[in-house]
Amino acid sequence: MSERRLLLVHAHPDDETLTTGGTIARYAAEGARVSVLTCTLGEEGEVIGERWAGLVADRADQLGGYRILELTAALERLGADGPRFLGGAGRWRDSGMAGTPSAANPRAFVNADPEEAVAALVAAIRELRPHVVVCYDPEGGYGHPDHVQAHHFTMTAFDAAGTDRYPDAGPPWAPAKLYWTVTEANSLRQAIECITETPSAWRLPEPGELPCVLDETVTASVDVRAVLDAKRAALTAHATQVTVSASGSEYALSNNVAQPILAEEHYVLVRGARGEVDADGRERDLFSGIAF
Repeated sequence: MSERRLLLVHAHPDDETLTTGGTIARYAAEGARVSVLTCTLGEEGEVIGERWAGLVADRADQLGGYRILELTAALERLGADGPRFLGGAGRWRDSGMAGTPSAANPRAFVNADPEEAVAALVAAIRELRPHVVVCYDPEGGYGHPDHVQAHHFTMTAFDAAGTDRYPDAGPPWAPAKLYWTVTEANSLRQAIECITETPSAWRLPEPGELPCVLDETVTASVDVRAVLDAKRAALTAHATQVTVSASGSEYALSNNVAQPILAEEHYVLVRGARGEVDADGRERDLFSGIAF
């Protein structure tokens, strides 16, 4: 086991695999300690198929507990530590999309008390002592309120963890770097153009439908080709939320929009010093430049 430690903060079970699963699997395979902190149980998610459809929020409302099982299996397949939940499992509830009744629930993550949530995040950072932290960009990737909330809380906690704030949350620890997980527009476009066949119920995304960022904003690209089998296995573990195509090159959520499984995962460095870069001016290793 190396000295390297990575912490990724995600809103719901499956988010960790969708955008960062390859990164998790790569660094875990290289011997780093990789931890995922999930902010809700994903109780408001839709379910693919009929087998577990009765678990959804407006029926049995048991989906969150089932998704703990899916997350546990996905993390095992990626090689990461077992699941951790911000404030403990079930402390905050999936808010659903903006403007929906679920967002008005007092337990919804969007209504979380910032001091309590940030203190819990600081405690996790100080306990796990990561060198690198990953969270969402200010838009939360695609605008989900829980993703945006996770972004704000993680940014605040990252800056506070190495200070004397929150004295009850453990000894201070200052991570070296903070990245936002993003998807590069050109890589996404090229991968979509390579999709030749999908299940009959799926459709290709409309131009601009899938979230992405301008290529020039990306500062780090992580090659995950060697661990794509692990990422596919983890996506398959989230069976209530994700379907992987027979080719293993694409997946779809409950909306049946085909999305490519990319060979690189993309990041923007927003805290810390940039390490070694390639000819394109990008880091290829999130731990680059950190002294161990």
